[in-house]
Amino acid sequence: MTDRKTLEVDGVSKSFRGLQALKDISLTVEPGRIVGLIGPNGAGKTTLFNVISGFYKPDKGSIRFGGQDLIGLKSNRICKLGLARTFQIVKPFGQLTVLENVAVGAFNSIRKTKQAETEAWRILDFVGLANKALIPAFSLTIPDRKRLEVARALATKPDLLLLDEVMAGLNPTEKDNVIELVKKIRDIGVAILVIEHAMRVIMGLCDTIVVLQYGCCIADGDPTAVSCDPKVIEAYLGKEYDPDQH
Repeated sequence: MTDRKTLEVDGVSKSFRGLQALKDISLTVEPGRIVGLIGPNGAGKTTLFNVISGFYKPDKGSIRFGGQDLIGLKSNRICKLGLARTFQIVKPFGQLTVLENVAVGAFNSIRKTKQAETEAWRILDFVGLANKALIPAFSLTIPDRKRLEVARALATKPDLLLLDEVMAGLNPTEKDNVIELVKKIRDIGVAILVIEHAMRVIMGLCDTIVVLQYGCCIADGDPTAVSCDPKVIEAYLGKEYDPDQH
């Protein structure tokens, strides 16, 4: 995490059997920054994550991370370059312990089991799960499963972390706890691109917000400007949205 890298997405488009999922999307995530990705359901947010992380190949456009072209690389290779992600639906290895789940992520850069376990303990302490390290992952609550998902990604030693609705399904207190965790991750030098629906979360967390609608970018800028953009209010927040009340 010392070799800080910038993600550059330029003019990316992706279609599925004639359905335009992404159209000419461009965004930048610089080191030490938190960028929010918002938009209605079906706007293309997770598709963009899948394209960036190598699960889909875009039809056109370029994606560079630390100056290296990512298009055509497999997801495991992209992870080794320092770009990790979480998934909207968390699926831990249920029969493995919490510690073993995180150690799996550590094997991205560590070969010896003992060293991987040592790194896993460090990460679990960082995310607040060390006291549950030796229990099976299937026994975790939803909030703790979300933390485990983040811990597994952190164990790969990323420079950039893609968080896909890591706060979905959490109550306000749980969301506040995750917000603090995300800030801690940023503070240790990991840049973050986060998908999130709660505008209160996005406004208090992100340096920049990118808004998608029908696969197109309709706004990109600082949170205050984006939240007041008429196109965003109509398309995503609702015409009666008042930023001072969210």
